[in-house]
Amino acid sequence: QVQLVESGGGLVQPGGSLRLSCAASRTIFSSFALGWYRQAPGKQRELVANITRTYRTNYVDSVKGRFTISRDNAKNTVYLQMNSLKPEDTAVYYCNTNPPVTGYWGRGTQVTVSS
Repeated sequence: QVQLVESGGGLVQPGGSLRLSCAASRTIFSSFALGWYRQAPGKQRELVANITRTYRTNYVDSVKGRFTISRDNAKNTVYLQMNSLKPEDTAVYYCNTNPPVTGYWGRGTQVTVSS
């Protein structure tokens, strides 16, 4: 049972932009805050940004001013607009509830920032 599906990753040059999408089930989307997480090779998975049911947003310091999280209730979708990308942003990006539910982790979408 796949309830969260990420898409939109790819290869971009430093300074470029990407927009990630996460399609969620209605139940999950309407009941929990949603977050974008990322995991780089050899590093712990970290919360990048989250958005609550009341549209309050939070960001890890390293992406503030560059990333924007948003949600569309009609489409049960959460987005992550990533601008001014840096090589350090390279990671697999996942969406999940915030706090995350272990069983909801999917394959994620790869973001690679390189020249």
